Amino acid sequence: MQGTLIWFTPAKRHGFIRTEEGERLLVEEGGFEPGHLVGDRCGGTHVSFDRVDDGRQARAVGVSVVVPEAARRARSRRR
Repeated sequence: MQGTLIWFTPAKRHGFIRTEEGERLLVEEGGFEPGHLVGDRCGGTHVSFDRVDDGRQARAVGVSVVVPEAARRARSRRR
């Protein structure tokens, strides 16, 4: 699945993701893939994740930051 981080606070070690369908999912610090943990001011960051529903509250696991295609391309330098 894909969505957008609403907010994540490292001090509280949790935050929320809004899915493309509009659902709000809890994300905990341990739900991020290694190297993809975000810091403060991450609202609006696009992420991919798996949805888990264990009966209490739906949450996101396996969260990784999605880098837009335009940001991946290197700029060409002309001389």
